[in-house]
Amino acid sequence: MRNMKQKIFKITAALAITTVMLNSCGPKDNPPLVYFPDMYFPVAYDPLMKAEDAYSDHENEIPAFVKNGGATGMIPVDGTVMQNKDGVAEANSASAMTPDQYNAGYAGSKGLTASPLNAAGQKKNLERGKILYDRTCAACHGTSGDGQGPIVQSGAYSGVPKYADRDISVGSVHYVIMHGRNAMGSYAGQLNAGDRWRVAMYVMNAFKGGMTPASSGAAAGTAASTDSTATQ
Repeated sequence: MRNMKQKIFKITAALAITTVMLNSCGPKDNPPLVYFPDMYFPVAYDPLMKAEDAYSDHENEIPAFVKNGGATGMIPVDGTVMQNKDGVAEANSASAMTPDQYNAGYAGSKGLTASPLNAAGQKKNLERGKILYDRTCAACHGTSGDGQGPIVQSGAYSGVPKYADRDISVGSVHYVIMHGRNAMGSYAGQLNAGDRWRVAMYVMNAFKGGMTPASSGAAAGTAASTDSTATQ
């Protein structure tokens, strides 16, 4: 009787161990049951993208998204002026520019030859502009501004212009950073208002022989006016 109990215990233990081992060795990429699926399959939303349920075919019905047309974020109303420590006023526009509006804004920006940032801080602005340029722009435009950054040299991308060959001003460089041009997208989301001007200042100083510092508040007013009229 005692031997029988020992055999039963051993068989039961062996079956339990086998069950545990088989379960632990199952396909990890397709578990039979998933608790808290967001922990396994995180969903990242880009601002203003249309939210969709990650685990089914129907659209997400979260009320905050539904009220905003399915978007996961809300843009400021037209005319909103963003606050920033550099005092650069840029009026927001919720509507996209037409090609004619964009071209008119770009042509107008070429007449802007001075940065709206305080001229007294130009040295520090250029130093920061270089850091930001190397971090944000050099991958395509190259550290020498020759359009031969590592992405271009790899063959993944081509057609990046050389700054020395372009008819540009600090205003037009800022305009392109703000709104994009041709194959280049806008970097307004990556660089704040002041930093966009710092990068434009660095480009002109390093690759176009220098630039005119702002001598008064007129330059700031002109910059704000250019951005506002271009995006309306």
